Amino acid sequence: MKNYKILFVDDDSQILSIVDQFLTRCGFNVTTQSSGLKAIDMIREDHYHIIFSDLIMPEISGMELLKQIKKISPESDVIIVSGYGTIESAIQAMKMGSYDFLQKPINLDRFKILIDRIVEKLELKEENQLIRSRLKERYKYDELVGMSPKMQNLYAIIDKISFGSPTVLIEGESGTGKELTANVIHNNSDRKNGPFIPINCGAIAESLLERELFGHVKGAFTGALKDSIGLFKAADGGSIFLDEIAEVSPAVQVSLLRVLQEKKVRPVGDTREAEVDVRVIAATNKNLDQAIQNKVFREDLFYRLNVVSITMPPLREMREDIPLLVNHFMAKHRRTGKTAVSGVSPEAMGRLMGYHWPGNVRQLENVIKRAFALGAKDRLDVNDLPNEIAQQSPKTTAADVDLNLKSIERNAIQQALQKCNGNKAEAAKLLGINTTTVYRKMTSYNLS
Repeated sequence: MKNYKILFVDDDSQILSIVDQFLTRCGFNVTTQSSGLKAIDMIREDHYHIIFSDLIMPEISGMELLKQIKKISPESDVIIVSGYGTIESAIQAMKMGSYDFLQKPINLDRFKILIDRIVEKLELKEENQLIRSRLKERYKYDELVGMSPKMQNLYAIIDKISFGSPTVLIEGESGTGKELTANVIHNNSDRKNGPFIPINCGAIAESLLERELFGHVKGAFTGALKDSIGLFKAADGGSIFLDEIAEVSPAVQVSLLRVLQEKKVRPVGDTREAEVDVRVIAATNKNLDQAIQNKVFREDLFYRLNVVSITMPPLREMREDIPLLVNHFMAKHRRTGKTAVSGVSPEAMGRLMGYHWPGNVRQLENVIKRAFALGAKDRLDVNDLPNEIAQQSPKTTAADVDLNLKSIERNAIQQALQKCNGNKAEAAKLLGINTTTVYRKMTSYNLS
Protein backbone atom coordinates (compact mmCIF):
# COMPACT_ATOMS: atom_id res chain seq x y z
CA MET A 1 0.00 0.00 0.00
CA LYS A 2 1.26 3.47 -0.88
CA ASN A 3 2.50 5.53 2.03
CA TYR A 4 -0.26 8.12 2.05
CA LYS A 5 -0.27 10.18 5.26
CA ILE A 6 -3.47 10.43 7.31
CA LEU A 7 -4.07 12.94 10.13
CA PHE A 8 -7.00 12.47 12.51
CA VAL A 9 -7.89 15.43 14.75
CA ASP A 10 -10.27 14.98 17.69
CA ASP A 11 -10.29 16.11 21.32
CA ASP A 12 -11.58 12.68 22.41
CA SER A 13 -8.53 10.55 23.34
CA GLN A 14 -10.55 7.32 23.25
CA ILE A 15 -11.57 7.91 19.62
CA LEU A 16 -7.97 8.75 18.72
CA SER A 17 -6.78 5.50 20.25
CA ILE A 18 -9.38 3.44 18.34
CA VAL A 19 -8.59 5.19 15.05
CA ASP A 20 -4.82 4.82 15.54
CA GLN A 21 -5.04 1.09 16.26
CA PHE A 22 -7.51 0.39 13.44
CA LEU A 23 -5.70 2.32 10.68
CA THR A 24 -2.28 1.02 11.75
CA ARG A 25 -3.64 -2.54 11.60
CA CYS A 26 -4.95 -1.78 8.08
CA GLY A 27 -1.48 -0.69 7.02
CA PHE A 28 -2.04 3.07 6.85
CA ASN A 29 0.41 5.77 7.96
CA VAL A 30 -1.70 7.59 10.55
CA THR A 31 -1.00 10.44 12.98
CA THR A 32 -3.48 11.58 15.62
CA GLN A 33 -3.78 14.98 17.29
CA SER A 34 -6.09 16.20 20.06
CA SER A 35 -5.51 19.94 19.47
CA GLY A 36 -6.86 21.73 16.43
CA LEU A 37 -4.32 24.55 16.80
CA LYS A 38 -1.41 22.11 16.98
CA ALA A 39 -2.84 20.33 13.95
CA ILE A 40 -2.53 23.58 11.97
CA ASP A 41 1.17 23.78 12.87
CA MET A 42 1.64 20.15 11.83
CA ILE A 43 -0.04 20.78 8.47
CA ARG A 44 2.24 23.78 7.88
CA GLU A 45 5.32 21.61 8.50
CA ASP A 46 4.28 18.39 6.73
CA HIS A 47 1.91 17.27 3.98
CA TYR A 48 -1.02 15.01 4.87
CA HIS A 49 -2.97 13.46 2.02
CA ILE A 50 -6.12 12.82 4.09
CA ILE A 51 -7.22 14.81 7.16
CA PHE A 52 -10.15 13.94 9.43
CA SER A 53 -11.37 16.64 11.82
CA ASP A 54 -13.97 16.59 14.56
CA LEU A 55 -16.65 19.24 14.04
CA ILE A 56 -16.78 20.53 17.62
CA MET A 57 -13.51 21.06 19.51
CA PRO A 58 -12.63 23.48 22.34
CA GLU A 59 -9.85 25.52 20.67
CA ILE A 60 -11.05 25.69 17.09
CA SER A 61 -14.06 24.27 15.28
CA GLY A 62 -13.78 21.68 12.56
CA MET A 63 -15.17 24.18 10.05
CA GLU A 64 -12.49 26.72 10.95
CA LEU A 65 -9.82 24.02 10.75
CA LEU A 66 -11.17 23.02 7.32
CA LYS A 67 -10.88 26.66 6.22
CA GLN A 68 -7.26 26.85 7.42
CA ILE A 69 -6.34 23.54 5.74
CA LYS A 70 -7.69 24.75 2.40
CA LYS A 71 -5.38 27.77 2.66
CA ILE A 72 -2.27 25.88 3.81
CA SER A 73 -2.68 22.60 1.92
CA PRO A 74 -5.51 22.89 -0.64
CA GLU A 75 -4.65 19.54 -2.23
CA SER A 76 -5.36 17.62 1.03
CA ASP A 77 -8.68 15.77 1.23
CA VAL A 78 -10.56 16.80 4.40
CA ILE A 79 -13.40 14.88 6.05
CA ILE A 80 -15.45 16.45 8.84
CA VAL A 81 -16.44 14.04 11.64
CA SER A 82 -19.29 14.78 14.05
CA GLY A 83 -21.52 13.19 16.65
CA TYR A 84 -23.98 16.05 16.22
CA GLY A 85 -24.27 15.77 12.48
CA THR A 86 -27.11 17.44 10.64
CA ILE A 87 -27.84 17.75 6.95
CA GLU A 88 -27.18 21.48 7.20
CA SER A 89 -23.70 21.06 8.71
CA ALA A 90 -22.84 18.37 6.15
CA ILE A 91 -23.90 20.66 3.30
CA GLN A 92 -21.92 23.55 4.78
CA ALA A 93 -18.82 21.35 5.11
CA MET A 94 -19.10 20.18 1.51
CA LYS A 95 -19.51 23.76 0.30
CA MET A 96 -16.33 24.72 2.14
CA GLY A 97 -14.40 21.96 0.41
CA SER A 98 -14.82 18.90 2.63
CA TYR A 99 -14.47 15.65 0.68
CA ASP A 100 -17.13 13.92 2.79
CA PHE A 101 -18.94 14.03 6.15
CA LEU A 102 -18.56 11.15 8.67
CA GLN A 103 -20.90 10.66 11.60
CA LYS A 104 -20.05 9.32 15.07
CA PRO A 105 -20.04 6.70 16.36
CA ILE A 106 -17.66 5.80 13.56
CA ASN A 107 -18.58 2.72 11.57
CA LEU A 108 -15.11 1.25 10.99
CA ASP A 109 -16.17 -0.60 7.82
CA ARG A 110 -17.50 2.61 6.26
CA PHE A 111 -14.44 4.45 7.57
CA LYS A 112 -12.15 2.02 5.73
CA ILE A 113 -14.23 2.17 2.52
CA LEU A 114 -14.05 5.97 2.57
CA ILE A 115 -10.25 5.96 2.93
CA ASP A 116 -9.88 3.30 0.22
CA ARG A 117 -11.96 5.46 -2.11
CA ILE A 118 -9.74 8.49 -1.49
CA VAL A 119 -6.57 6.41 -1.90
CA GLU A 120 -7.90 5.08 -5.20
CA LYS A 121 -8.51 8.67 -6.33
CA LEU A 122 -4.98 9.69 -5.26
CA GLU A 123 -3.43 6.76 -7.12
CA LEU A 124 -5.40 7.66 -10.25
CA LYS A 125 -4.23 11.26 -9.90
CA GLU A 126 -0.61 10.11 -9.65
CA GLU A 127 -1.06 7.85 -12.66
CA ASN A 128 -2.50 10.76 -14.67
CA GLN A 129 0.46 12.91 -13.65
CA LEU A 130 2.84 10.22 -14.90
CA ILE A 131 0.97 10.02 -18.19
CA ARG A 132 1.03 13.80 -18.50
CA SER A 133 4.72 13.84 -17.72
CA ARG A 134 5.39 11.25 -20.42
CA LEU A 135 3.29 13.12 -22.97
CA LYS A 136 5.16 16.34 -22.22
CA GLU A 137 8.45 14.64 -23.17
CA ARG A 138 8.16 15.99 -26.66
CA TYR A 139 8.94 19.06 -28.68
CA LYS A 140 6.45 21.39 -26.97
CA TYR A 141 4.47 22.03 -23.79
CA ASP A 142 1.47 24.19 -24.66
CA GLU A 143 3.11 27.27 -26.22
CA LEU A 144 6.59 26.43 -24.90
CA VAL A 145 8.68 24.83 -27.65
CA GLY A 146 11.92 22.84 -27.49
CA MET A 147 13.42 19.36 -27.23
CA SER A 148 16.72 20.42 -25.65
CA PRO A 149 17.62 19.05 -22.18
CA LYS A 150 17.09 22.52 -20.68
CA MET A 151 13.54 22.67 -22.01
CA GLN A 152 12.78 19.09 -20.93
CA ASN A 153 13.93 20.06 -17.44
CA LEU A 154 11.58 23.06 -17.51
CA TYR A 155 8.65 20.83 -18.54
CA ALA A 156 9.43 18.47 -15.65
CA ILE A 157 9.38 21.33 -13.13
CA ILE A 158 6.01 22.57 -14.43
CA ASP A 159 4.59 19.05 -14.08
CA LYS A 160 5.83 18.78 -10.50
CA ILE A 161 4.20 22.05 -9.41
CA SER A 162 0.94 21.54 -11.31
CA PHE A 163 -0.87 20.53 -8.11
CA GLY A 164 -0.56 22.69 -5.02
CA SER A 165 0.32 26.34 -5.34
CA PRO A 166 3.95 27.00 -4.40
CA THR A 167 5.20 30.51 -5.09
CA VAL A 168 7.46 30.56 -8.16
CA LEU A 169 10.34 32.88 -9.04
CA ILE A 170 11.30 32.90 -12.73
CA GLU A 171 14.68 34.40 -13.57
CA GLY A 172 16.23 34.93 -16.97
CA GLU A 173 17.27 37.38 -19.64
CA SER A 174 14.73 39.55 -21.46
CA GLY A 175 12.94 37.70 -24.24
CA THR A 176 13.37 34.19 -22.85
CA GLY A 177 9.62 33.68 -22.28
CA LYS A 178 9.13 34.32 -18.56
CA GLU A 179 5.52 35.50 -18.85
CA LEU A 180 4.68 32.69 -21.27
CA THR A 181 6.11 30.19 -18.77
CA ALA A 182 4.06 31.74 -15.96
CA ASN A 183 0.94 31.38 -18.09
CA VAL A 184 1.74 27.73 -18.86
CA ILE A 185 2.27 27.05 -15.13
CA HIS A 186 -1.15 28.54 -14.38
CA ASN A 187 -2.94 26.75 -17.24
CA ASN A 188 -1.55 23.38 -16.13
CA SER A 189 -2.32 23.85 -12.43
CA ASP A 190 -5.35 23.16 -10.29
CA ARG A 191 -6.04 26.93 -10.51
CA LYS A 192 -6.50 26.90 -14.28
CA ASN A 193 -10.21 27.77 -13.98
CA GLY A 194 -9.34 30.89 -11.98
CA PRO A 195 -8.00 34.18 -13.37
CA PHE A 196 -4.42 34.75 -14.49
CA ILE A 197 -3.50 38.40 -13.99
CA PRO A 198 -0.13 39.70 -15.21
CA ILE A 199 1.30 43.07 -14.15
CA ASN A 200 4.55 44.76 -15.12
CA CYS A 201 5.75 46.18 -11.82
CA GLY A 202 8.50 48.21 -13.48
CA ALA A 203 6.11 50.11 -15.73
CA ILE A 204 3.98 51.61 -12.93
CA ALA A 205 4.90 54.40 -10.49
CA GLU A 206 5.26 53.39 -6.83
CA SER A 207 2.13 55.21 -5.62
CA LEU A 208 0.03 53.77 -8.42
CA LEU A 209 1.47 50.25 -8.06
CA GLU A 210 0.30 49.93 -4.47
CA ARG A 211 -3.24 50.92 -5.45
CA GLU A 212 -3.16 48.60 -8.49
CA LEU A 213 -2.05 45.62 -6.43
CA PHE A 214 -4.03 46.05 -3.22
CA GLY A 215 -6.93 48.31 -4.19
CA HIS A 216 -8.23 51.39 -2.39
CA VAL A 217 -11.36 52.71 -0.73
CA LYS A 218 -13.41 55.67 -1.79
CA GLY A 219 -11.85 58.93 -0.61
CA ALA A 220 -8.41 57.41 0.10
CA PHE A 221 -6.83 60.05 -2.16
CA THR A 222 -7.84 62.78 -4.54
CA GLY A 223 -9.75 61.21 -7.39
CA ALA A 224 -10.71 58.03 -5.51
CA LEU A 225 -14.42 58.29 -6.31
CA LYS A 226 -15.22 54.64 -5.59
CA ASP A 227 -13.73 51.52 -4.04
CA SER A 228 -11.31 49.39 -6.06
CA ILE A 229 -10.61 45.76 -5.12
CA GLY A 230 -7.08 45.67 -6.61
CA LEU A 231 -5.38 42.99 -8.71
CA PHE A 232 -4.65 40.60 -5.83
CA LYS A 233 -8.33 40.40 -4.93
CA ALA A 234 -9.26 40.20 -8.62
CA ALA A 235 -6.94 37.18 -8.93
CA ASP A 236 -8.58 35.39 -5.99
CA GLY A 237 -8.68 31.66 -6.72
CA GLY A 238 -6.16 32.06 -9.53
CA SER A 239 -2.64 33.36 -10.12
CA ILE A 240 -0.98 36.76 -10.27
CA PHE A 241 2.18 37.30 -12.31
CA LEU A 242 4.49 40.01 -10.96
CA ASP A 243 6.90 40.79 -13.77
CA GLU A 244 10.05 42.86 -13.11
CA ILE A 245 9.72 42.24 -9.37
CA ALA A 246 13.19 43.74 -8.79
CA GLU A 247 11.80 47.18 -9.72
CA VAL A 248 9.32 47.24 -6.81
CA SER A 249 10.03 49.94 -4.21
CA PRO A 250 10.98 49.01 -0.62
CA ALA A 251 7.60 50.24 0.69
CA VAL A 252 5.62 48.02 -1.70
CA GLN A 253 8.01 45.13 -0.97
CA VAL A 254 6.90 45.27 2.69
CA SER A 255 3.24 45.04 1.64
CA LEU A 256 3.99 42.13 -0.71
CA LEU A 257 5.80 40.31 2.07
CA ARG A 258 2.75 40.61 4.29
CA VAL A 259 0.46 39.28 1.57
CA LEU A 260 2.72 36.24 1.10
CA GLN A 261 2.93 35.62 4.86
CA GLU A 262 -0.65 36.31 5.95
CA LYS A 263 -2.63 35.76 2.72
CA LYS A 264 -4.36 39.09 3.37
CA VAL A 265 -4.41 42.47 1.63
CA ARG A 266 -5.23 45.90 3.03
CA PRO A 267 -6.59 48.38 0.45
CA VAL A 268 -5.07 51.87 0.50
CA GLY A 269 -7.00 54.04 2.96
CA ASP A 270 -8.72 51.12 4.68
CA THR A 271 -8.21 49.78 8.20
CA ARG A 272 -9.60 46.35 7.37
CA GLU A 273 -7.85 43.42 5.74
CA ALA A 274 -9.33 41.05 3.20
CA GLU A 275 -8.27 37.43 2.76
CA VAL A 276 -7.00 36.35 -0.65
CA ASP A 277 -6.25 32.94 -2.13
CA VAL A 278 -3.72 33.74 -4.86
CA ARG A 279 -0.73 31.94 -6.29
CA VAL A 280 2.14 34.37 -6.82
CA ILE A 281 4.50 33.91 -9.77
CA ALA A 282 7.23 36.55 -9.96
CA ALA A 283 9.86 37.20 -12.60
CA THR A 284 12.98 39.28 -13.06
CA ASN A 285 15.85 39.76 -15.49
CA LYS A 286 17.99 41.27 -12.72
CA ASN A 287 20.43 39.60 -10.34
CA LEU A 288 18.45 39.51 -7.08
CA ASP A 289 21.48 38.39 -5.05
CA GLN A 290 23.22 41.60 -6.11
CA ALA A 291 20.08 43.63 -5.41
CA ILE A 292 19.97 42.19 -1.87
CA GLN A 293 23.63 43.08 -1.32
CA ASN A 294 22.92 46.61 -2.55
CA LYS A 295 20.06 46.89 -0.03
CA VAL A 296 17.45 47.56 -2.73
CA PHE A 297 15.64 44.23 -2.43
CA ARG A 298 14.51 42.59 0.81
CA GLU A 299 16.14 39.26 1.57
CA ASP A 300 13.06 37.96 3.43
CA LEU A 301 10.87 38.76 0.41
CA PHE A 302 13.32 36.93 -1.85
CA TYR A 303 13.04 33.75 0.24
CA ARG A 304 9.24 34.02 0.25
CA LEU A 305 9.20 34.32 -3.54
CA ASN A 306 11.90 31.74 -4.22
CA VAL A 307 9.99 28.65 -3.06
CA VAL A 308 10.34 27.15 -6.55
CA SER A 309 13.07 28.65 -8.72
CA ILE A 310 13.07 28.52 -12.52
CA THR A 311 15.87 29.88 -14.69
CA MET A 312 14.89 30.44 -18.30
CA PRO A 313 17.74 29.41 -20.62
CA PRO A 314 18.94 31.96 -23.21
CA LEU A 315 18.47 30.90 -26.82
CA ARG A 316 22.24 30.73 -27.45
CA GLU A 317 22.40 27.83 -24.95
CA MET A 318 19.81 25.73 -26.78
CA ARG A 319 20.59 26.26 -30.46
CA GLU A 320 19.28 22.76 -31.23
CA ASP A 321 15.77 24.14 -30.56
CA ILE A 322 16.05 26.93 -33.15
CA PRO A 323 14.61 24.86 -36.09
CA LEU A 324 11.65 23.83 -33.93
CA LEU A 325 11.06 27.42 -32.84
CA VAL A 326 11.31 28.68 -36.42
CA ASN A 327 8.76 26.09 -37.55
CA HIS A 328 6.49 26.98 -34.60
CA PHE A 329 6.58 30.72 -35.31
CA MET A 330 6.07 30.21 -39.03
CA ALA A 331 2.97 28.08 -38.37
CA LYS A 332 1.72 30.59 -35.80
CA HIS A 333 1.99 33.59 -38.12
CA ARG A 334 0.72 31.71 -41.16
CA ARG A 335 -2.56 31.36 -39.30
CA THR A 336 -2.85 35.11 -38.78
CA GLY A 337 -1.56 36.31 -42.19
CA LYS A 338 -1.81 35.56 -45.88
CA THR A 339 1.43 33.85 -46.83
CA ALA A 340 2.50 30.63 -48.48
CA VAL A 341 5.90 30.44 -46.75
CA SER A 342 6.36 26.86 -45.61
CA GLY A 343 10.09 26.22 -45.24
CA VAL A 344 13.57 27.59 -44.64
CA SER A 345 16.57 27.30 -46.94
CA PRO A 346 19.62 25.49 -45.49
CA GLU A 347 21.65 28.70 -45.86
CA ALA A 348 19.09 30.77 -43.92
CA MET A 349 18.83 28.09 -41.23
CA GLY A 350 22.62 28.10 -40.93
CA ARG A 351 22.57 31.87 -40.30
CA LEU A 352 19.78 31.50 -37.74
CA MET A 353 21.62 28.66 -35.99
CA GLY A 354 24.87 30.60 -35.84
CA TYR A 355 23.51 33.93 -34.56
CA HIS A 356 24.04 34.80 -30.88
CA TRP A 357 20.44 36.07 -30.25
CA PRO A 358 20.84 38.82 -27.62
CA GLY A 359 17.05 39.25 -27.65
CA ASN A 360 16.45 35.50 -27.27
CA VAL A 361 13.23 33.79 -28.36
CA ARG A 362 11.32 37.07 -28.63
CA GLN A 363 13.90 38.34 -31.14
CA LEU A 364 13.65 35.12 -33.17
CA GLU A 365 9.87 35.46 -33.40
CA ASN A 366 10.24 39.08 -34.50
CA VAL A 367 12.62 37.96 -37.27
CA ILE A 368 9.97 35.56 -38.60
CA LYS A 369 7.24 38.22 -38.32
CA ARG A 370 9.46 40.69 -40.18
CA ALA A 371 10.12 38.23 -43.01
CA PHE A 372 6.39 37.57 -43.41
CA ALA A 373 5.57 41.29 -43.32
CA LEU A 374 8.15 42.04 -46.02
CA GLY A 375 6.67 39.42 -48.34
CA ALA A 376 8.88 36.32 -48.11
CA LYS A 377 7.98 33.80 -50.84
CA ASP A 378 7.72 29.99 -50.61
CA ARG A 379 10.50 29.61 -48.08
CA LEU A 380 12.65 31.89 -45.96
CA ASP A 381 16.00 32.65 -47.53
CA VAL A 382 19.05 34.61 -46.41
CA ASN A 383 17.81 37.80 -48.07
CA ASP A 384 14.63 37.61 -45.92
CA LEU A 385 16.70 37.97 -42.74
CA PRO A 386 17.85 41.22 -41.05
CA ASN A 387 21.34 42.38 -42.09
CA GLU A 388 22.97 41.59 -38.74
CA ILE A 389 21.94 37.95 -39.18
CA ALA A 390 22.22 37.60 -42.96
CA GLN A 391 25.70 39.13 -43.25
CA GLN A 392 27.41 36.97 -40.63
CA SER A 393 29.57 34.04 -41.64
CA PRO A 394 27.54 30.95 -40.77
CA LYS A 395 29.17 28.81 -38.08
CA THR A 396 27.11 25.88 -39.22
CA THR A 397 24.45 25.01 -41.75
CA ALA A 398 21.31 22.98 -41.49
CA ALA A 399 22.84 20.38 -43.79
CA ASP A 400 25.97 20.13 -41.64
CA VAL A 401 24.11 19.09 -38.50
CA ASP A 402 21.07 17.49 -40.16
CA LEU A 403 18.75 19.93 -38.44
CA ASN A 404 16.51 21.07 -41.27
CA LEU A 405 12.83 20.99 -40.49
CA LYS A 406 12.10 17.68 -42.24
CA SER A 407 14.92 15.88 -40.45
CA ILE A 408 13.69 17.30 -37.13
CA GLU A 409 10.24 15.90 -37.87
CA ARG A 410 11.65 12.53 -38.93
CA ASN A 411 13.85 12.29 -35.84
CA ALA A 412 10.98 13.28 -33.55
CA ILE A 413 8.72 10.54 -34.98
CA GLN A 414 11.52 7.98 -34.80
CA GLN A 415 12.28 8.87 -31.15
CA ALA A 416 8.59 8.71 -30.22
CA LEU A 417 8.23 5.26 -31.78
CA GLN A 418 11.33 4.04 -29.93
CA LYS A 419 10.03 5.36 -26.59
CA CYS A 420 6.66 3.71 -27.18
CA ASN A 421 8.16 0.39 -28.37
CA GLY A 422 6.63 0.83 -31.82
CA ASN A 423 3.10 1.53 -30.60
CA LYS A 424 1.79 4.05 -33.16
CA ALA A 425 -1.17 5.24 -31.07
CA GLU A 426 1.06 5.95 -28.07
CA ALA A 427 3.62 7.67 -30.30
CA ALA A 428 0.86 9.87 -31.73
CA LYS A 429 -0.14 10.95 -28.21
CA LEU A 430 3.47 11.63 -27.36
CA LEU A 431 3.87 13.85 -30.42
CA GLY A 432 0.50 15.55 -30.09
CA ILE A 433 -0.71 14.38 -33.52
CA ASN A 434 -3.23 11.77 -34.70
CA THR A 435 -2.39 8.15 -35.48
CA THR A 436 -3.18 8.52 -39.20
CA THR A 437 -0.53 11.24 -39.46
CA VAL A 438 2.04 8.95 -37.81
CA TYR A 439 1.37 6.20 -40.40
CA ARG A 440 1.57 8.71 -43.24
CA LYS A 441 4.83 10.21 -41.97
CA MET A 442 6.36 6.75 -41.42
CA THR A 443 5.67 5.93 -45.07
CA SER A 444 7.01 9.31 -46.21
CA TYR A 445 10.24 8.94 -44.24
CA ASN A 446 10.58 5.18 -44.82
CA LEU A 447 10.42 4.39 -41.10
CA SER A 448 9.73 0.81 -40.05
